[in-house]
Amino acid sequence: MATYVLAIGSNLGNREQILEKARDLIHRKVGRLEKVSSIFETAPWGNENQPAFLNQVLSGQTSYAPKEFLRILLQIEQRLGRVREEKWTPRLIDIDILYYEQLIVHEDDLHIPHPHLQDRKFVLEPLAEILPDYIHPVSGKTSLQLLAEVQDKLPVAKYKPLGKLSLTK
Repeated sequence: MATYVLAIGSNLGNREQILEKARDLIHRKVGRLEKVSSIFETAPWGNENQPAFLNQVLSGQTSYAPKEFLRILLQIEQRLGRVREEKWTPRLIDIDILYYEQLIVHEDDLHIPHPHLQDRKFVLEPLAEILPDYIHPVSGKTSLQLLAEVQDKLPVAKYKPLGKLSLTK
C-alpha cells in the first residue's frame, strides 16, 4: 500500500456536496481515506475572475501504481461533471495529486509532487492542518515550513456553512 495526499476543490454548483461526493468516490475507488482536513473557502488562484473555491486535503492508502491512480482520479472528476477546457477556470471538481509516497515524477501527464503546491496557500493551509510534519521530497521542508514561507497572500479561511449556523442565543 502507498500513501497518497490529494487536494480537492470546487467553485461551481453545490460545492460542499461535490466535495462530499468526491471524498466518497476517492475512498471507494482508489483507497481508504485516513486523514481529511477541514474545508477551507479560498479566493481563486491564477484567474481571480471567478467564484470562491471550497478546498480540502485528503490523505489515504492505495494499492494502485501512480499512473493507474491518476487515471481513476480523472474518471472521478469526469463522473462528477468536470470538463477540461483551459487552465484556472471555474469547475465543479478539481482533484490534484500532491504526494504519492516520497515519489518524484516528471512526465508529460503526471507530476509528483504537485509542481505548484509550495506556491499555493489554499493547499498549504489544509495540508499543514492534517500533515504538519510531512516532508516535501524535493525541498526537504515540512508542510508547516512551506506554509510559513509561502508568498501567496490570497484569503484562505475555514468554511462555515450557512445551513449549520445557529441563530439562537
